[in-house]
Amino acid sequence: MSSSGLTFGPTALATPANGLTLLRMLVAPLLVVVIVIEGPAWWLAGVWAVIAGTDWMDGCMARRQGATRSGAFLDPLADKLLVLGAMAGLVVDGELWWLPVGVIAAREVGMSFYRARVGRRGISVPARRFAKAKTWAQVLTVGLALIPPVAFHAELVVDVALWVAVALTAWTGALYWLGARSKPSAIAG
Repeated sequence: MSSSGLTFGPTALATPANGLTLLRMLVAPLLVVVIVIEGPAWWLAGVWAVIAGTDWMDGCMARRQGATRSGAFLDPLADKLLVLGAMAGLVVDGELWWLPVGVIAAREVGMSFYRARVGRRGISVPARRFAKAKTWAQVLTVGLALIPPVAFHAELVVDVALWVAVALTAWTGALYWLGARSKPSAIAG
């Protein structure tokens, strides 16, 4: 039993961890608008750090109180909405180049469709360790692009971070694809 006394089974929907994940999903569109309007700003980088940190918090809550299939689906979806939304806002603002962001978006959208497809058959596809590193590389890229001195005077740092995120995104996508190919039941249907 967890220290808070609350535990949830794998089929639970209304959990504190899922609530925090849903909050992250609801904040994503507002964040995109603010990024487009405001551009890089210290306060916005701070807000980004707090919002991105909720991913760690809901993960801790889920491990303590019981991971759920809905959480395994919603958490990566929230990450994608938040990161892709912020990156799209930064593309519109001229801080990031659309091509690498497009590569990241294609993989992320494809993975979401895959998770939804196999999820309808009751198969959960939790994030792998390297996928978490990929997400943090994407989060770091957005964070760096929101810090004014980096965005305005060290664009190369943001570009390098973005391309590292692209490489990790493509690599982890390939790992999922190869894993699914070795388990035909997960992709058949």
